[in-house]
Amino acid sequence: MTESGQILVLWDIDRTLLYVGDIDRQVYRETFAEIVGRTAERLPARGTGVTMPLAIRSLLLDNGVPETEIPCLLPLMVELLPQRLAAHAMDLREQGVLLPGAVAALKTVHAQSRYVPTVVTGNLEPNALLKLEAFDLAGYLDTEIGGYSSDNDHRPSLVGVAQKRARAKYGADFTRSNTVIIGDSLEDVRTGLEGGAPVIGVASGKTSAEELQSAGADVVLDSLEDIPLLLDAITAVTCEPS
Repeated sequence: MTESGQILVLWDIDRTLLYVGDIDRQVYRETFAEIVGRTAERLPARGTGVTMPLAIRSLLLDNGVPETEIPCLLPLMVELLPQRLAAHAMDLREQGVLLPGAVAALKTVHAQSRYVPTVVTGNLEPNALLKLEAFDLAGYLDTEIGGYSSDNDHRPSLVGVAQKRARAKYGADFTRSNTVIIGDSLEDVRTGLEGGAPVIGVASGKTSAEELQSAGADVVLDSLEDIPLLLDAITAVTCEPS
């Protein structure tokens, strides 16, 4: 274990902790229509974990917006997207679902004195907070030190963002040996491999346990329901090599 004894736990949000169905895609539709002035025929793929700015870029290009217009339109859509999601706050609560074991897992990790739980997510920060607050999850996470796609659209870079913020707030040095990502997608695994953190894959999304394992996840769980197994996994991937 590291000298400080603290472990930075970076939770993914969508399809790891909760699922909001088609609400994100509806928000993309509304934002595209408002900014571009017509209906989007093609929408971003579900459950990929790609950051929102990159998803918006693909949305624009896939719907025939010229590359030359992207630098102008993309920032407008990034600014509008949280406003459109906020308008669906009630839908998040009514249509969204918590994934099995999520609340108990968050509560348990939050209760461990050595764990510093936050998020690393492809969501823009306002969108992430809206989703967490809709399900009363924000209290189990230090969202001030999270890494969001509004910080950087390259998801692996968000590990360093969260580590730097955590270091500034808690006075401990966070590195690969005391940081862990918990997520469901291939992007979560890539974030860890390239960003410098072990990954606990959770087969709660569109990616199977076998795919997560093959992609390089250090540990793979079927769900978050087995809390002792989750805690054992966190301990296993954050121990200093002997």
